[in-house]
Amino acid sequence: MNFELDKSIEILKRTPQVIDTLLTGLSEEWYRNNEGKTTWSPYDVVGHLIFGEKTDWIVRIKIILDESENKRFEPFDRFAQLNEDQNKPIDTLIKEFKILREKNLEELASLKITSKDFNRVGIHPEFGPVTLQQLISTWAVHDLGHIAQISRVMAKQYSKEVGPWINYLGVLKN
Repeated sequence: MNFELDKSIEILKRTPQVIDTLLTGLSEEWYRNNEGKTTWSPYDVVGHLIFGEKTDWIVRIKIILDESENKRFEPFDRFAQLNEDQNKPIDTLIKEFKILREKNLEELASLKITSKDFNRVGIHPEFGPVTLQQLISTWAVHDLGHIAQISRVMAKQYSKEVGPWINYLGVLKN
């Protein structure tokens, strides 16, 4: 499938609802447990998504589209959520993510991006030049990756409990 802005937005719009459906109303163990030391729980993932909504995607899109010569992105702290209040209820985090994503998608629409803009470039602190198309594609794939991560972390909570079926449950491998 080739990149289309509308197709990326289809994913970006649905992510908050998918996460809400996966996590709201669950026992705390489902969203607080992780896969081991230095791994993230679903709670951590939601915090990470919030931080990205605040400081990453739209900020970088606007840098690319801006007419100024400075196209350098600020480094993104992928672990910033771990410094936030860890006692907020998961429902509060999900609600915050939904609000931020809705606001960012409204802002994205207001930018009136055209196909001519897709090849405009920003400067990533690690990768160097990146296009707007690559950034927006990454935003959608980033969401899908974290949805998969949440599902995997939750599934692994029952790794031992599934007994011999583990051989047929690819999500529990690795």
